[in-house]
Amino acid sequence: MARPRTLVSALLGALLLSASAAMAQESDWRGRNEVSVQGTGFFTKDSQGNGLTQHSTNTGGFLVSYRYHFYRWLAADASYGYDRNTQENLGSRGAFNIQSNLHQATGALAVALPWSAFKLNPFVLAGAGALVFDPTGNARQSVPGALSQTKAAFVYGGGVDFAVSKHVAVRAEYRGFVYNRPDFGLDPLNSNVTTHTAQPSAGLVFRF
Repeated sequence: MARPRTLVSALLGALLLSASAAMAQESDWRGRNEVSVQGTGFFTKDSQGNGLTQHSTNTGGFLVSYRYHFYRWLAADASYGYDRNTQENLGSRGAFNIQSNLHQATGALAVALPWSAFKLNPFVLAGAGALVFDPTGNARQSVPGALSQTKAAFVYGGGVDFAVSKHVAVRAEYRGFVYNRPDFGLDPLNSNVTTHTAQPSAGLVFRF
């Protein structure tokens, strides 16, 4: 029979080896990077305020994201997206339509959910950023004096990655934006209303 001291030493050795393996695995995860490229939809809720009825045309665009994983379950996400739509405003002073290029820049924290299965890895995210509305100057969809305008936005969402290989995954994602309607620096278009945009997307993730 082995001596108690020998058994304790063996047990401590096994625990140390297990801890070292876990630390090595976690250390290997740190520094892992992801770049994703996705096609998106962009759907904004209609709103009313200050005598204005406002509608944004539905459109599509793209989203490019970079994620740095601090841990297996936690990552920082920096994203840029582009869309083009038309803000349609109807009020007592008439109808005003402004087509604009819409740039989004956001930062968020992404948290991996613990119930991964069948190569599916779900996650949620939340953060903040900016939406930049830049009028295109289209003669039929423009208002004289309309200026480029930046609106602060809260972003939230979630999605799921399907691992194709160690370095490639397919991502389906949803992001929601909450922000104040743009008025392009024009008093007649100031509705002082908070609106919501839904942005579903799908694309590829590259891990390295």
